[in-house]
Amino acid sequence: MKDQDHTKLPSGRDVPLLLLGIIGIGASGPIIAKSLMPVPTMIFWRNLIGGLFMTPFALKRKEWRTLNQRKAILWSALGGVFLAFHFICFFWAMKYTSVATGTALTATQPIFVALFIKFKGGHIPKKSFIGIFIAFISVIVITGVDLNLSVRSFQGDLLAVAGGALAAAYVLISSKVQKEIATSTFMAVCYLTCSLTVLPIVFLGNYSLTGFSISEWILLAALILTAQLLGHSLFNLSLKRVSPAIVSLIVFFEVPVSAVIAYIWLGQQPPAGTIPGIIGLLFGCTLFVLRSSQPISNQR
Repeated sequence: MKDQDHTKLPSGRDVPLLLLGIIGIGASGPIIAKSLMPVPTMIFWRNLIGGLFMTPFALKRKEWRTLNQRKAILWSALGGVFLAFHFICFFWAMKYTSVATGTALTATQPIFVALFIKFKGGHIPKKSFIGIFIAFISVIVITGVDLNLSVRSFQGDLLAVAGGALAAAYVLISSKVQKEIATSTFMAVCYLTCSLTVLPIVFLGNYSLTGFSISEWILLAALILTAQLLGHSLFNLSLKRVSPAIVSLIVFFEVPVSAVIAYIWLGQQPPAGTIPGIIGLLFGCTLFVLRSSQPISNQR
């Protein structure tokens, strides 16, 4: 992680992969808003099916033979636990605070990633942190965050920030383990562990796993295709080559994409700050990847 260039833009096939990934995770919010299926149930099914889909590809590679591979598999399982609690924190935050506030505060993910990389000795220039801050403020402008200062809202805000930190841990683990095992192996272990972690919450909350209408299952299938396979999976694939700081920063673009999809599909009018927020988001991300003229080795 110390030697990786954490401000280098993605190139080659990673560009279309990340673009598709943005569209994938951007579709998740409107689909969840449309569905009546309980959130823990949706988390369980989307990760179980996503994990089972990747399992044949993982088994074919037989990546459990060396000690490093087995350690990577254990790390992948830990990533699944972090992913599960990220989902739980995010959706519980939606119950306590506004969707706009929760979404914006969960978008602190790249800040946590950048701070961890800096703590571990990786090189991220100061102006790149300024870029992250501008991008984060732009997300707040896009979502039109309210200023509800109730205790209940504050609890929701804390859950949302915790969700951002947990998402950062999941992304960092994904980047780490894919130096030893393939993306398919990581995703199979991670997604299946995530579904098993959420399962006790399904039972304790007395949520149904079956008995839904065909339309609800169609929405679940759409969520798996977009958020799971085109979103998380493509982001994980890019993490083999692209810094987790850059991938996390790109996740900011989920907000405007989700707003556009919600407008077209659900008829929800985008907030007034959408266009200036997108401009600020692009400026902040551009500032993040602009590096000084000095070689990285001389800046440490």
